[in-house]
Amino acid sequence: MKKLGLLCFVVFLSLLTCLSINAAQPKRNPTLWQVYQQSLKQAKYVDLTHTINPAIPVWSGFGASQFAPTVNPKTGQPYTYQKDGFEATQYNLSTDQLGTQLDPPAHWNPDYPAIDELPPTFAVRPLVVISIQDKVARDPNYHLAIKDIKDWERQHGIIPPGSVVFVRSDWSKEWPNPQLATRTKFPGVSLSALKFLHLERKILFHGHEPLDTDSTPTLEGEAWLLKNGYTQAEGVANLDQVPETGALVAIGYPKFQGGLGGYARYIAICPPDWKYGVSIGQIPESPLQKQNKPLRWDKNLGVRVR
Repeated sequence: MKKLGLLCFVVFLSLLTCLSINAAQPKRNPTLWQVYQQSLKQAKYVDLTHTINPAIPVWSGFGASQFAPTVNPKTGQPYTYQKDGFEATQYNLSTDQLGTQLDPPAHWNPDYPAIDELPPTFAVRPLVVISIQDKVARDPNYHLAIKDIKDWERQHGIIPPGSVVFVRSDWSKEWPNPQLATRTKFPGVSLSALKFLHLERKILFHGHEPLDTDSTPTLEGEAWLLKNGYTQAEGVANLDQVPETGALVAIGYPKFQGGLGGYARYIAICPPDWKYGVSIGQIPESPLQKQNKPLRWDKNLGVRVR
């Protein structure tokens, strides 16, 4: 009995020692929190998204959109800061193919997912930027070719599977000129390049600055993508502010049921020493900083401005 009691006492002391050691050691942050603290917090963030307003370029077949102050249905009068303590906006959007977009395959093929059916794994991906702006400067109708992709890979390495490939053409530098949507010649991505990226490199999706994939009469590249279950980004901006390799892209879009297009927001997450973008902590975030002027409704522009 004495030996048993002594053994229990030793075990008890051992447990106390282990507990005291564990209590003295600081707990490590979960792995993904470490990724945030060590990498994402110091990264540079660049917005690759156009602002949506009623005057941006859009295909004539969709028509114009309208913004208006939200009206109280009981009084028929708009809500105001002075009277109601808040204001809101009513959006009469002519299409879900507007501005910077994420095209789900259901846009062309109802057998594939709509915007609300895309998987949440789209959220963050490696970002590849292939530049063709020099060739577009000589030929406004130039389309990305397989040679351009292989030239990029000779310099940077093989494109990672599951990545997002954005094609820089600088077409978006004229945004928001409405005439952009009327041009029949514009930079695009060739069907052969699309097939190479998806079938050989197994990318998640590609993106381009214009509002269509290619300028062929049948939109052959867009047709092949969407009819075969692939997605794509359109109307991407600010690709001149993103490195060709080494960045990530954060992907967000509203979840409209059965939506055939997505008003998307793309944010490039670039290395901390990158020359463009802003890091966490460099600007006020919570609370946000007051602006120099309050928002006001501009009847001529049909949108709130400062």
